[in-house]
Amino acid sequence: MANQSTVTEFLLMGFSDDHDMQILYFSMFLVIYLTALIGNFLLGVAVILNQHLHAPMYFFLVHLSYSDVCFISTTIPKAMATSLTNNREISYVGCAAQIFSVFTCAGTELALLTVMAYDRYVAICHPLQYTLMMNWNACLQMAAASWISSLFHALLHTTLTFRLNFCKSNIIEQFFCDVPHLQNISCTDTRINQILIFVLALITDTFCSGFIFISYGYIFSVVLKVPSVQGRYKAFSTCAPHLIVFSLFLISALFAYMRPQSLSSHTWDLLSAVLYTVFPPLLNPLIYSFRNKDIQKAMWRMLKT
Repeated sequence: MANQSTVTEFLLMGFSDDHDMQILYFSMFLVIYLTALIGNFLLGVAVILNQHLHAPMYFFLVHLSYSDVCFISTTIPKAMATSLTNNREISYVGCAAQIFSVFTCAGTELALLTVMAYDRYVAICHPLQYTLMMNWNACLQMAAASWISSLFHALLHTTLTFRLNFCKSNIIEQFFCDVPHLQNISCTDTRINQILIFVLALITDTFCSGFIFISYGYIFSVVLKVPSVQGRYKAFSTCAPHLIVFSLFLISALFAYMRPQSLSSHTWDLLSAVLYTVFPPLLNPLIYSFRNKDIQKAMWRMLKT
């Protein structure tokens, strides 16, 4: 493949070439995918149908659930199709769409988690001003900003990636189109791309992570001053799901992109990609359901009807 104009498709590397193992992986992914879809769907419907859950925290939670559904739907269906049919081909346009979708969903998830940390900060540190600061107009603007900024961020990364020429190979050593693996098979100098991606990631991740950690620093300082043990427990219980979800997302993303070279191999690449793209959408609704009694009650009422 001499240049970018001649590339019409890429080949994704699956998890195994053995037919029986491919069927096993298909079955595993099917269970994971359906569990994630059902969990996020039930969470969203429970919030929408229950009037007492119509609050900013749950409004952002519905957006997070929708983002999770989009996130896992970007990679898992193609991986299941590859395992079932052994057809590893993905078109040039399909690969670009996958990268755009992954960056959009990952960016939106990080932005929403940052906004949700701000919501908890206002609720605990400034309770008397909560309804004023977190009015519905402000919530809509923050949700829209999360999606729109992520769309522009994803468009930039997709454009940077597909300005490259691909002539070394068309084999991507991953089960979905991933930027580092596309850079590996490019015959164009990728140093500028790598620097830009690193700088953008550093700015975005540092800002969002720093904002969340600072918010929880203020939250914990206020909660620890509450004289009532029950009051402290209630405050911590509303923050715990968000903090667990953020930690899961951050750790899986860091492991995927910042792990040492000694852990860089095809097996570790596949494992880290699964942790990053599959685990957060799968576990987020379970974490919020197990840790939030209001959501548990709403789900039980909905399932009984």
